[in-house]
Amino acid sequence: MLKHPHRRFNPLTGKWILVSPHRAQRPWLGQSEDVSNHQALAHDPDCYLCAGNKRANGTVNPDYSGVFVFDNDFPALMSGGEAFASSDGELFQAEPAFGVCRVICFSEDHGRSLAQLEPEAIGAVIDVWASQVENLSKTNGWVQVFENKGSVMGCSNPHPHGQIWATAHVPDELRVECDSQIAFFVDHKVPMLLQLCEQEIHKKERIVVDSVYWLAIVPWWASWPFELLLLPKFEISSFSQLSDKQRDDLAVVLGEIAVRYDNLFQCPFPYSMGWHGAPFDGRDYPGVQLHAHFYPPLLRSATVRKFMVGYEMMAEAQRDLTPEQAAEALRQTSTVHYLAGNKP
Repeated sequence: MLKHPHRRFNPLTGKWILVSPHRAQRPWLGQSEDVSNHQALAHDPDCYLCAGNKRANGTVNPDYSGVFVFDNDFPALMSGGEAFASSDGELFQAEPAFGVCRVICFSEDHGRSLAQLEPEAIGAVIDVWASQVENLSKTNGWVQVFENKGSVMGCSNPHPHGQIWATAHVPDELRVECDSQIAFFVDHKVPMLLQLCEQEIHKKERIVVDSVYWLAIVPWWASWPFELLLLPKFEISSFSQLSDKQRDDLAVVLGEIAVRYDNLFQCPFPYSMGWHGAPFDGRDYPGVQLHAHFYPPLLRSATVRKFMVGYEMMAEAQRDLTPEQAAEALRQTSTVHYLAGNKP
């Protein structure tokens, strides 16, 4: 393992990250976050995502059971509007942005995150992700499936839920990843992330979960302390293409990842998670693989988080804990949730 300052290259984005392993020993006097380990209520009468409750716009949720999907009451994108284009020279350009924003409640149970759901319940979430992607991709260039977990990641409601934003345009982050994967495929005749998967299985240094169909690793180029990259071991470009067996296996893997995260610092582990794959804009995307990113902010404990500031904002990403150390820490955690014996 490299123990001295060095830089690592991210072939997905073409960016570098500074790794400073020696800094992990420095004292911490920064901000700590509040954390609660109590078991939340199964139904919160004040939660606007719980079954039967009134949302902020006055709409009453149905008395749902399982997964519940609805159009976001305060969407970042609209499906219609003025189709304008603006250009006041090369430096002042604008274009219209259309799309659909939806909320996906994972369960009617207010107190159970993905880490506390059974594989069958997580499988139901996966099925809804797939059906939503298949439906929205017919009229949109990209469908972004994601989850923000925890208030430190900007989640405004603790009820376990995720979101789907379908956009007419292909977002920048995805475009960069696709361009990198296509270029790699042209040069090597094999998908970049499939080759990465095979090499990581051989190296065994950064693996966290290894199942029949899926591999979860702390990537060589990880920016966030306990970042994960979830990879299929087979060629696939879109979420809706998953077979029943691949979905069932994914449900188990997602549950294990979520449990290991929570158990690492004995807390509801915050993160932003999202799926990437080939866009739906009519272009060919050879070599582009479906995959998921997990970006968690916690650094040393349940109350100490990593901030991307200063050098990270002005120069390039930097980390102290090596990806290999992070993977080892996650591997050592139990797969039984720390609150499993504390249910009401």
